[in-house]
Amino acid sequence: MRLRSLALLGAGGWALYRLTQQLGRPAGVEPVRPFSLTRYLGRWYEIARIDHSYEHGLTNTSADYRPLPGGRVQVVNRGYHPASGRWREARATASPVTGAAGAAQLQVSFFWPVRASYIVFALDDDYQHALVSGPTHDYLWLLSRTPQIRPSVRATLLEQARAAGFDTGRLLWVDQRRNTAGLRGDLPRRKLPR
Repeated sequence: MRLRSLALLGAGGWALYRLTQQLGRPAGVEPVRPFSLTRYLGRWYEIARIDHSYEHGLTNTSADYRPLPGGRVQVVNRGYHPASGRWREARATASPVTGAAGAAQLQVSFFWPVRASYIVFALDDDYQHALVSGPTHDYLWLLSRTPQIRPSVRATLLEQARAAGFDTGRLLWVDQRRNTAGLRGDLPRRKLPR
């Protein structure tokens, strides 16, 4: 009886662990190759997203990527919550996916043991605009180095997202007025190496 209980507990633990590992890649989404993580570091502004629970209600959202030892990256997501009048911040650690050298595919973890895919599937040559997917078509971000983008860039990114199977009608366009006005708080902007 005791052995059976241990086996059930172990199977339940393994199932729970597997549920926390959202490391898939949506059909039609291929990570950018070649990809330079060093060039990707720095600040990105969220132009649009498919809304989800952990960013719901936030405006002026941005993400800062900073190098950590061992090839890992610290991710600091920040956004303004108008209802509370406060900035909110979440920190995560990202690591390149094993066996995907040179590809824009990371695993992001905000807390152990939960990990999720982070796939850059569109990126201009100057690393100024990007499309990022999570593990399913329910996660999509349009990112830019600036809080505003030109209409032609927006149109190109939307077409690339649709071609990858995303319902772009679900996108929430992020209010970046606080960032545009220079009221970004204490996170510095930095020029990226080439």
